Amino acid sequence: MVFQRGGCVYIMTNKLNKVLYVGVTSELTGRVWDHKNKTYPKSFTARYNCDKLVYYLFYPHIEEAIAAEKALKGSSRKHKQQLINDLNPDWNDLYDSLLD
Repeated sequence: MVFQRGGCVYIMTNKLNKVLYVGVTSELTGRVWDHKNKTYPKSFTARYNCDKLVYYLFYPHIEEAIAAEKALKGSSRKHKQQLINDLNPDWNDLYDSLLD
């Protein structure tokens, strides 16, 4: 029997909401913690101080999340901003809500 894990597509930004980073993970809380703490100092999010989680969407299968991430990365900034505005109009950091 094959067990499939779900996954999340997420968007991180910096303090001024100027840089958007799209990622995918099967463990969102830990991955965002890595971004916030610059676990990988040479990564894109560390270099551009993307430490604010402003959007995420869970998919029941990781393959769906990966496909959604690829589509989102290929979309326009305007489309990404609209997704964020629909879920999180004030662009608040959603990380603490993951811990509740």
